[in-house]
Amino acid sequence: MRPAPFHVPEFDDVEEHRQHLKQRLAAAFRLFGRFGFDEGVAGHITARDPEHADRFWVNPFGMNFKQIRASDLICVDHEGTVVEGDWPLNAAAFAIHSQVHRARPDVMAAAHAHSVHGKTFSSLGIELDPLTQDSCAFYEDHALFDDFTGVVLDVEEGARIARALGDRKLAILRNHGLLTVGASVDAAAWWFITAERTCQSQLAAMSAGKPVRIDHEHARRTRSQVGSELAGQFSFHPMYSWIVAEEPDLLD
Repeated sequence: MRPAPFHVPEFDDVEEHRQHLKQRLAAAFRLFGRFGFDEGVAGHITARDPEHADRFWVNPFGMNFKQIRASDLICVDHEGTVVEGDWPLNAAAFAIHSQVHRARPDVMAAAHAHSVHGKTFSSLGIELDPLTQDSCAFYEDHALFDDFTGVVLDVEEGARIARALGDRKLAILRNHGLLTVGASVDAAAWWFITAERTCQSQLAAMSAGKPVRIDHEHARRTRSQVGSELAGQFSFHPMYSWIVAEEPDLLD
């Protein structure tokens, strides 16, 4: 399958839009599985339904990321009721994502997983430094949720995570992992992928010596170049094209 050039899609039909979102979600899960972001039944990516703003699509609880197809996704409302699909809902996914979607009407998608470097970095209780060009995507655009109380099963804790996130694209959940958001599935998934790699890079740099930070002016300028919503969507596109060519069944 030959990849198509990147473009931002527009939709006149809500069903076409919904299917697009679900296929993007399925591709994101397959990529997360390929990159080893799965950890048992932990982790979730959600996309707000294009017709019903109080509903979101999410992975079935207990299905491996590497097997998820668009048709496997379940739809959940903000009360925690599965309105479409036969699989159970991950209670932690609901507690976190319902509150993020409620607090951020600009957010179409949110991603959270227990990736190795993200959860390791989160145990330090610090924010990311502008050490590389890629890390500047998160400069002054991420937050630390510095309050671990166990598995997030209470919507009030989800609301506190949403408040800590504020209007930023990344929250580091101390002793837990990473949470990213975007105005598209593509951007939310890409921010998670590159945030995980940024954590890995900073951990390696800190273990090797004393890293040199990029100065404030250049970090902010670089963020404007690599940290926009459009940059996130564009960066995800080659990965999407590749995983669809490798595993076309995800579109079903």
